[in-house]
Amino acid sequence: MSQSTPVPVRHYLQFTDLTADEYAHVFARAADIKRKFKAYEKYHPLADRTLAMIFEKASTRTRVSFEAGMYQLGGSVVHLTTGDSQLGRSEPIEDSARVISRMTDIVMIRTYGQDKIERFASHSRVPVINGLTNEFHPCQILADIFTYIEHRGSITGKVVAWVGDGNNMANTWLQAAELLGFTVHLSTPSGYEVDQAVAGLRSTDSYKIFKDPEDACRGADLVTTDVWTSMGYEAENEARKKAFADWCVDEAMMQVAQPDALFMHCLPAHRGEEVSAEVIDGPQSVVWDEAENRMHVQKALMEFLLLGKVDCS
Repeated sequence: MSQSTPVPVRHYLQFTDLTADEYAHVFARAADIKRKFKAYEKYHPLADRTLAMIFEKASTRTRVSFEAGMYQLGGSVVHLTTGDSQLGRSEPIEDSARVISRMTDIVMIRTYGQDKIERFASHSRVPVINGLTNEFHPCQILADIFTYIEHRGSITGKVVAWVGDGNNMANTWLQAAELLGFTVHLSTPSGYEVDQAVAGLRSTDSYKIFKDPEDACRGADLVTTDVWTSMGYEAENEARKKAFADWCVDEAMMQVAQPDALFMHCLPAHRGEEVSAEVIDGPQSVVWDEAENRMHVQKALMEFLLLGKVDCS
């Protein structure tokens, strides 16, 4: 696919980096790209393009979805682990960005602090994608919203119940709600609340806080959660198990949600902790579609960042 003029460098470091109109385009492209994938229809718009993947946090879904997705788009992948890269340790982050971005066409980074990925992006000549940081997980919420659209249509005006830690997923859901016009019902244990300043929210209009997680689920169109102890917080595991004991999404919580409510989880899941086996393996769960859709929305995202708006066929 030819591109008459260079596409300006855009990064995807948090959910607010795209507009609502651009999300509508990416979701439409994801649907078309997924259709092609299911029909075994070859689609190689990123032939001769190279994706560099830098992992300071281990991953299953992020690695497989980005690597398989880039190959499916006709490109190639360079995979760097912690020992290979160690951003800011073996050399300054800024120098790594200058070098890697001269040799590749797009970079995905999965790391700890958001500051690392922002410093890298500020010195990169190519688009940088946030594969996860402690603060944000935009690619996951991209997949979650696309999955909701597939199953139920537009998420605008709907209610998403977040039950659990006020972590990177919660921050990103709040950003998405403010941008795309839905409401988040937020329930976290005391001491694990969302920091509105970190999320960068303009107001509190797009979310409501509930002390009781069951109240948060009442009337929700989507119920979602995450592990109680995210990567990097393992030392707090026992304390978190005690604090989060009442924040397990179970059948009682799903019963007070809308009758057609969906359940999502970004995985990996711990049955019997943040979610019961009956819920995650039950009829309202779409976690496997959600996991697969990481690949399809990320393909659409990479296409958009490298080629701009491509017409849907």
